[in-house]
Amino acid sequence: MHRLSGLFRSTRSTHPGQYFCSTVAMGGLSNLPSVSGEHMLNYAPGCPERAALKKALSKMKTECPEIPCVIGGREIFTGAVKTQVMPSRHSHAVCTFHEANEDLIRSAIENSRQAKKVWELTPFEDRSAIFLKAAELMALKFRPRLCAAVMLGTGKNVWQAEIDAAAEAVDFLRFAPTMAQEVYALQPVAHSKGVWNRQVHRPLEGFVAAISPFNFCAIGVNLPSTPAIMGNVALWKPASTSVLGNYITFQILREAGLPDGVINFLPCSGQTFGDTALTHPDLAGVHFTGSTGVFHKIWNLVSENISRYVSYPRLVGETGGKNFHFVHSSADVSNVVHNTIRGAFEYQGQKCSACSRLYVPSNLWPEIKQKLLQEISQIKMGQPDTFDVFMTAVIDQKSYNNAKSYIDYARESDDYEILIGGDCDDSEGYFVSPTLIETTNPSGKLMREEIFAPVLTVFVYPEDEYIETLELCSHTSPFGLTGAIFAKDRYAVRQAMLSLKNAAGNFYINDKCTGAVVGEQPFGGARKSGTNDKAGSVANYYRWVSSQTIKETYSGLEDWKYPHMEQEI
Repeated sequence: MHRLSGLFRSTRSTHPGQYFCSTVAMGGLSNLPSVSGEHMLNYAPGCPERAALKKALSKMKTECPEIPCVIGGREIFTGAVKTQVMPSRHSHAVCTFHEANEDLIRSAIENSRQAKKVWELTPFEDRSAIFLKAAELMALKFRPRLCAAVMLGTGKNVWQAEIDAAAEAVDFLRFAPTMAQEVYALQPVAHSKGVWNRQVHRPLEGFVAAISPFNFCAIGVNLPSTPAIMGNVALWKPASTSVLGNYITFQILREAGLPDGVINFLPCSGQTFGDTALTHPDLAGVHFTGSTGVFHKIWNLVSENISRYVSYPRLVGETGGKNFHFVHSSADVSNVVHNTIRGAFEYQGQKCSACSRLYVPSNLWPEIKQKLLQEISQIKMGQPDTFDVFMTAVIDQKSYNNAKSYIDYARESDDYEILIGGDCDDSEGYFVSPTLIETTNPSGKLMREEIFAPVLTVFVYPEDEYIETLELCSHTSPFGLTGAIFAKDRYAVRQAMLSLKNAAGNFYINDKCTGAVVGEQPFGGARKSGTNDKAGSVANYYRWVSSQTIKETYSGLEDWKYPHMEQEI
């Protein structure tokens, strides 16, 4: 790999070991290319992208690559080997990977510190060019392979893979320079006479720990890349159930010219990573997506070690949700049904934003119930490389057991009635059928707790208790990630927006509660759903800088005394 430090001129400063790199010295200020969202391919029969993806899938099914840890560009095979399997066929391994130990993580931290000395001084144009090139590689050369990896490795059907590994991942990288530039453009608006005020948005002092989930390859590449484009360095710990797709995105970044050590790739256990990286004095920040429980552990661990850190670490986390669709009596029933099926059952309900609870007025329930049952009965489950499936398997045995436990609980409780689904089979893969449950207890377990599976619970409320039920919806669950209101009545929409203002960080009107697009719907929620730093927006990028204000004065003082101190005549 070429090191970026060899691509520009550096002038020795008066301090040994430090370098000064200036974009201005190279001849001007650059305008970034205009940016728009990545066009999504439809993979219809007979089209070239379908053929290319099928070829990539066939090839990948015959492979089982051995994935190392990567520190400073050096591939390290530790011998502590784990396996990632297909969720839909758990006898089939998609890769093996070597886990980092504590010594290796400490080595990665030191390597990152050395890499940062050059990276943080690298001109913004050069940093931007790397991520823009990575976006193009992802959109073109690597698109079939990356989609195939998340289909086989994490159980996504073709459309869910396209949404994630192609469109969203590309958008995160492509929008990154524009959003970073907006941060750098934040400057003082006033200058006294003879004074120039300005702000330098410095990278954080230390390293960022990027801890990514299994369910979105796009989130995997975004968590270390957002801090990196701001001049930071990162340790990337991918989820053990999605190492293959994340490793391919890491390889894409390296092919795009990312210097060694800017992002170090460290598959390992959460316990090992937490005990080593998150307690290190140079921890500058944590960029996390995952469960609420794990984020609580991270927060507690950092708080217990707060006196050790050079600076207070920035904690940015997007966690769980108990997301809802709320239906008003004026809603379009067909729109409700189709959006709810997509929102609840796409990717087996394993999106952070997936619809898990449904509120329906009594006057619409008979029609909505009949249509939901009719449509759900048509959902096809199967292997991800079978292009006509809507659902495949949940990610692993733990997830399967968790989903089954909630279904069993509902089956045994008088508060619930399973209307359709409830079938679980882990003989070949971790399959859980799309399940619709009706409850008479709007505050019960299935209406409060995140399940992260294709299980949707519906509460039928009296049609004349709309406002009361909105308040109930807002306070039933500890989460506040996404939600949607379905209504034609604008007053009803406005009431929902007021009553549910703290219940959802992403709120949808007559649309499903999933599918946030980079640059269009910045994503994140509050309460127990995270810090709401909005992935895909400038707000998130600002978290990875520490601003320094500079005042430069052109006229010196001729006296230290103030006029009021002069003697009266």
